[in-house]
Amino acid sequence: MDYVTLYNGVKMPQLGYGVYQIGKEDCERCVTDALNVGYRHIDTAQAYYNEEEVGNAVAKSGIPRKELFITSKVWIDNYGYENTKKSVYASLEKLQTDYIDLMLLHQPFSDIYGAWRALEDLYGEGKLKAIGISNFYPDRVVDICSFTRVKPMVNQVETHPFNQQQEAQKWMKKYGVQIEAWSPFGEGRGDMFTNPVIAAIGKKYNKTVAQTILRWELQRGIVVIPKSTHIERMRENFNVFDFTLSEEDMLTMASLDKNESSFFSHQNPATVEWFTQLVASRRNK
Repeated sequence: MDYVTLYNGVKMPQLGYGVYQIGKEDCERCVTDALNVGYRHIDTAQAYYNEEEVGNAVAKSGIPRKELFITSKVWIDNYGYENTKKSVYASLEKLQTDYIDLMLLHQPFSDIYGAWRALEDLYGEGKLKAIGISNFYPDRVVDICSFTRVKPMVNQVETHPFNQQQEAQKWMKKYGVQIEAWSPFGEGRGDMFTNPVIAAIGKKYNKTVAQTILRWELQRGIVVIPKSTHIERMRENFNVFDFTLSEEDMLTMASLDKNESSFFSHQNPATVEWFTQLVASRRNK
């Protein structure tokens, strides 16, 4: 396993296992499988509604807590100083742990500064070993780095061959923020898994398209959290440390960048409105 070192000295496994859209009925099994494969970095969120299942799998694994890196995220409806603190303590209880290795603000909306002050204080108390953000575009990264007591250590953003975040990564690097990729395969959109360019590169190394994509991201210094509910794919995604893409292949991969989201733009007013409606609908459940 390769690691990145965050600016506060915390070591973060560069390859993790994400549990987005894994239901409660499957999550404990999937996390158990991932841990058995060798993953030690698990990424969940309050909005995924599976923190308890992650906690159960970790508790039953017998793996020493210090060997694990657990990430969760504060949901928008829990923003604001007091609400955020309360929600983090709830996450700690669900995850059955005394501390969370990395806690992120999930979206760049609502009272992010009240929420961030809560994370700063919890970080100071040792309840959180690192704190960061998710889905913050470069302008928002510069803003929150400039007007906070503790800068974010990580920014988790959509990053894959068709949306490479090259400009965003430059700004994160300038401010000491580690880039982390959600949806490192872009959910296969745009026929990514059958892309002939990526397939041809992978063939040189006897690797799959998925392995080639992960290796390309790792060599860019990006933390990746691929998801699969199948243990065979988990093993495939984990087997990416025994080869290195050439400089020529890295440049070829760079040429695939469309520089646009495969999902939606957080700067689009319609997207913000959609998130607002989503928060309201979840609150009323």
